This record gives sequence, C-alpha cells and structure tokens, in this order.
Amino acid sequence: MNTETVNIKSSYIVDIRCEKCFLKSYLRLFEKFNVSKCQQQEFISFFQEKISTSYHLSSPEFQPLLHNKFCKLIEVADPYSEEKKISNDIALGLYAEWKPKVFASENPFVLALKLAIAANIMDYGANNSFDIHETIETVFTSSFAIDHSKQLQKLIKQAKRILFLGDNAGEIVFDRLFIETMMHNDIIYAVKGYPVLNDVTIEDAEYVGMNLVADVISNGYNAPSTVLHKCSKGFTGIYNSADLIISKGQGNFEGLMHENDSRIFFLMMVKCDVIAEKLNVEKDSFIVYNHSE
Repeated sequence: MNTETVNIKSSYIVDIRCEKCFLKSYLRLFEKFNVSKCQQQEFISFFQEKISTSYHLSSPEFQPLLHNKFCKLIEVADPYSEEKKISNDIALGLYAEWKPKVFASENPFVLALKLAIAANIMDYGANNSFDIHETIETVFTSSFAIDHSKQLQKLIKQAKRILFLGDNAGEIVFDRLFIETMMHNDIIYAVKGYPVLNDVTIEDAEYVGMNLVADVISNGYNAPSTVLHKCSKGFTGIYNSADLIISKGQGNFEGLMHENDSRIFFLMMVKCDVIAEKLNVEKDSFIVYNHSE
C-alpha cells in the first residue's frame, strides 16, 4: 500500500455505521442479561436521544454514555466480566505455548508483534465470538497493509520511556509477550480507569502478570479508547513525557487518530469499514502505522 494516500479527516460526528454497531452490541447484552422489554425500550430511547443531541462527541466519547446507562439500568457494574476472564485464561494458555517459540525464533520481536496484533481479534465489544487460533494463522501468512514495524523497532531501542496503551482482555497477554521481547527498562502500560466493554482494567493487568514486565497505570476514564481531554492529569503527564507511544487496537486509534503526534505507533486489526476507509486499507487488515512515516 502507498501510505501517502492515508488522509484521516477530522470529524466528531458519529458515523451512522458506528451507531448501528453500538446498538448491535447492546442487543446482544439484552439477550445475555434477559433485559425486560420495558428496560430495552428505556435504553433505546436514551440511545436515540443521545445520538440526536450529542453530535459534538466522537465515537469513543459516546460509548461511556451508553455503557453507564446500561449498567445502571441492569444494576451490573461490569457486563463483560465473564468474557474478560475467559479471554484472559485462553490467552494465558496460548502464552505458555508461544513464549518458548517466540524466544527460540530467528526474530522474536517480529513474531511477538504479529501475535500481539493477531490477539486484537479478542474483542467481545465488536464480536459475539472469534477464533484466535485462526487469526494467528492468518497474520503469519499475511503482509501488513501498513508496515512501519522497522521504524518502531528502531525507536524502541532509542526511547528512554515507552507508554503502551492497552486495549482488550486476552489481548493484553500477548502485549505482555511483545513487551518481554523489547527488553526495555522503562515501559508504562496504561489501562482503562473503569470497566467498559471488554477493555482491560488494573484487575485484568494484575491477573495476567502485566505488572511483572511494566509499570501499570490507569488513564482515569472509561471510554474504550484514549480520549486525552477526558483522561486524568496523572495519565496525561505520563503521556506527555513519553518518548514513544504504542497504541493497541481500533478503539485507541479512534481516540488518537487526529493527534498530530509522531510518537504514536498504532498496532491493530482493522475491524470495520469506517476505519478501513480512513486508512485506505481493506477491512480485517493488520497494520503497524505511524502517520509521519
């Protein structure tokens, strides 16, 4: 791909396709929690009202409104807690299998990078089910649609402090393996401030041992993304001081894609047509993208 064709337009109007995706995820939760017809209607009315009145918000900022309303409605703090534990346990099993393979390989960095990006498929917020084994096979036989991995590897060696922005449960285990191949002594791993979808929190990070290879912090906000003006001062201070920022997943990309910041490298699987169009790649593509490259 000719990366010069990437032209990300700045707009905070939620795409109609994003609206449908939001609603689809909550329709699945209606079924999971046996939400009554009355409660469903209350949520749908809230959804429609916010869509019509919150046009100034980006998609990542819109998500917490829906999440908070749904949790209050059904009186459950973390609707994806079960899925997150399942994902983490599956990934921990794969970690035991893949770690020796990675460090015995010709290029541990590249192999761990591919595994970390393949693990981005572990997203119950976007999908009702997924096949991590099949996705691992696919990423090994596919080329990155955008590949700035060599520059990333070079800058990892030069950086004094690296900030790694986490995404989903399960996926975090492969982030840990990738971090282990970096052999860097100052990596900070940021998680979400509160539960939202199946994004990782402090509890998930500790469960999978991320705290053994990086300093784990919260960004202080519960969007399934990194929305800088909503994050805590503590997080933004660390963000501003980092020499290199590794952003995992499509959610974090949505929050940061308009930042004119050459420090950011986006590692992800492109899961929808909206983002595929913004990056001028095919849906389901794997990318390592830095806008300055």
